[in-house]
Amino acid sequence: MKILVVAPAWIGDAVLAQPLLARLKRQHADARIEVLASAWSAPLLARMIEVDAVITSPFAHGEFKFWARFALGRQIRHEAAGQAFTHVYVLPNSWKSALVPFFAGIPQRIGYQGEARFGLLNQRHVLDKIAHPQLVQRYAALAGALSASEAALLRPVLQSDPGQQMAVRMALGLPLDAAPVIFCPGAEYGPAKRWPAWHFASLARRIVSADKPVWLLGSAKDVALGEQIVRASDGAALNLCGKTTLDQAIDLLAAARAAVTNDSGLMHVAAALGRPVVALYGSSSPLYTPPLSPLASIVRQDLPCSPCFKRECPLGHLDCLNGLTPDAVLQYLAPFLAPEAAHDFP
Repeated sequence: MKILVVAPAWIGDAVLAQPLLARLKRQHADARIEVLASAWSAPLLARMIEVDAVITSPFAHGEFKFWARFALGRQIRHEAAGQAFTHVYVLPNSWKSALVPFFAGIPQRIGYQGEARFGLLNQRHVLDKIAHPQLVQRYAALAGALSASEAALLRPVLQSDPGQQMAVRMALGLPLDAAPVIFCPGAEYGPAKRWPAWHFASLARRIVSADKPVWLLGSAKDVALGEQIVRASDGAALNLCGKTTLDQAIDLLAAARAAVTNDSGLMHVAAALGRPVVALYGSSSPLYTPPLSPLASIVRQDLPCSPCFKRECPLGHLDCLNGLTPDAVLQYLAPFLAPEAAHDFP
């Protein structure tokens, strides 16, 4: 049995696909599992023990490129001729995401009905939002019915070992013996998911010390935001935004004392690495894609206008995040700041 999984484009959603891979591996221990994924998420999938190989998708988010998808499907079919794929699980709901497996001629093509994918998929599941309110449950259910107890216990897992964690600190010139608190101030979706920079700065000033440095992680898009936090915190935080690969970010988070994050891809990465996470929610809801870890705390305000699921505050005040004070966040973070809480670090 040889299985292909078409991964979602977003980093956080890709993390939430791991329990599906784990279920498939338990059901078919000898199966080879490969994942078709974007280049930016490939390092993440390589940290999933169930994944034997990653096939890089050349398509940017939202790109259609019908004939390029046709060519990629035929290429996969040709290269897999010795051991052809028998099953494919298509996780995105879009019509175009089912084209490559169809053109690759994979016999069993499984996914949710999505955008009327009649013909493209031959095992179309109908989504039950009541039974499976969380995205992780919806992905995992593609491998067969989930009991209520199974659905409640789904926990993504990513791999990182001490050697990798030490190597990235050496490469970036970071202290080898520090137990940092890592802030992830970005959120690709939009400003309505980002805790204000001055709140991050205030929290950094309160907690930073020689044995508790504050490091900022994010993409190149978050560099200016990181610099704003550094200035507002009078240098209490170190800006690593845009200076790490995703691989390096994974290994830095794996050795963090704790992470304070917006509802973002790195929030899910930190939770899947088993680190304490304080997750800050504004316009989005933790009911759909919460950080799945017993060490995760969700901090949000129960306002009449929240969650609105907008990229920017439609009312212009962003009270859902502005009103989340550093004091409120510190209450959840405090248990991980004591000296005895720092363990399992390089």
